[in-house]
Amino acid sequence: MKYLLDTHVVIWHFDDSPKLLQEVTEIIKNSENTLYISSISLWEIAIKMNLGKLDLSITLEDLLIRIKNSDAEILQIENEYLQNLSNLPFLHKDPFDRLLIATAIVEDLTIITVDDNIQRYDVSWVW
Repeated sequence: MKYLLDTHVVIWHFDDSPKLLQEVTEIIKNSENTLYISSISLWEIAIKMNLGKLDLSITLEDLLIRIKNSDAEILQIENEYLQNLSNLPFLHKDPFDRLLIATAIVEDLTIITVDDNIQRYDVSWVW
């Protein structure tokens, strides 16, 4: 399967947080799955760290190194995602999450998320 990690899943996985469910850890560690991280999540993490709204046990640089050394693929923002974003119903105000949803729809990815707002959209998700 192909999975897109929601921003909190990226944080919890690469910061070794106990908040990550065992089931999700197994999905992430399963080499038969393909994992994707959106550059929008990396942007969101950097912004929140800069604003003091996110405190990790590692630096942003270390987080980026861990991601680079993982099997996850980084998805850059594509015009198709933005076009899809403009057609999404306005069920959720978070611009980062809305772009993740649009990305998952265009790329036919399942989002790994605990966010109830994302789960309100017509997008495949697990948690």
